[in-house]
Amino acid sequence: MSTILIDGSEGEGGGQILRTALSLSMVTGQPFRMEKIRARRPKPGLKRQHLTAVEAAVTVSRAIVEGAFLESTSVEFLPGKVIPGTYAFDVGSAGSATLVLQTVLPPLLTSNGISRLTVMGGTHNPAAPPYDFLLKTFGPQLERFGPRLEWHLERPGFFPAGGGRFSVTIFPVPQLAPVEWLARSPIRSRMARALISRTPESIARRQLAAVQQRLAWSPDGCLVEPVPAARGPGQALLLEISTDEITTVFSGFPDRGRSPEDVAIEAIESVERWMESDVMVDEHLADQLLIPMALAGGGRFRTTEPSSHTRTNASIIRRFLEVDIGFAEESSGTWLVTVSGKPHQDAGTAESGPGNAT
Repeated sequence: MSTILIDGSEGEGGGQILRTALSLSMVTGQPFRMEKIRARRPKPGLKRQHLTAVEAAVTVSRAIVEGAFLESTSVEFLPGKVIPGTYAFDVGSAGSATLVLQTVLPPLLTSNGISRLTVMGGTHNPAAPPYDFLLKTFGPQLERFGPRLEWHLERPGFFPAGGGRFSVTIFPVPQLAPVEWLARSPIRSRMARALISRTPESIARRQLAAVQQRLAWSPDGCLVEPVPAARGPGQALLLEISTDEITTVFSGFPDRGRSPEDVAIEAIESVERWMESDVMVDEHLADQLLIPMALAGGGRFRTTEPSSHTRTNASIIRRFLEVDIGFAEESSGTWLVTVSGKPHQDAGTAESGPGNAT
């Protein structure tokens, strides 16, 4: 089988290119070589969370890898057999544990045994989906493809201390089923949660005040939630909107030089774009639905304008799977994303567990 060559500077040029390549290499058994990893980032190459994702993929698929070290800008990955089982992966920093999980999740969704993954690191990070997004948004929608997931958060991990720990048990199916997300039903609930760990409650109160003022949400649904179990100081704002079909989580995280109100406004503006478009799938979920839809061989959803991140992800998926991924603007602010092709069927890359690693 020939090696797929990938330019890591393609499109948005970030870590998602590597994670998608690792996921689909494990699923399809196709080896790849990637150059210029994270070339468009201020500090290119593998950081702790990216290296942990590579190491996790090696463990789950018994792969052979070259270039797996910090700051490496090229990796060659030859997957072996995907083995379901019990695994634990530690980022060893505040790097995103949720992104490590999303790297190894796809091949285990259709494996021939139950898996339990424990991941340690950052659970609430800027520029990464927080644990709450996986639990309430991505996880339930992933179950519509057929698998079942059980989640447990033992300890949140905020930047910069990290130290978070969560687990997910995966009950797979032989093949994923196509799914559609075309119409959004009326909103039935809204909630704002300001998580705080060893930080002043006044920060959370200022964020929630901005939410109440800009979105006119009820004070009864705007809550300050202390997180005593976290290992270090940290804070996150989570805005949750629920319909009959989906709960969408929008997030904001503190950054040096930004006021609590600025953090809140960033999350609020994401809510407003989603609300005004009247679509079911937000920008971040759109990106993460592409791999399971491609493995299912079909599906459609309406979303806001696809990001460069999403379009780059689609480009990498096409390198591994025989699928067409189309983006069509229907009206101002509303796009239809369509996936069609051949459903992926396991060609014998999976074998029975148990696999065990720590």
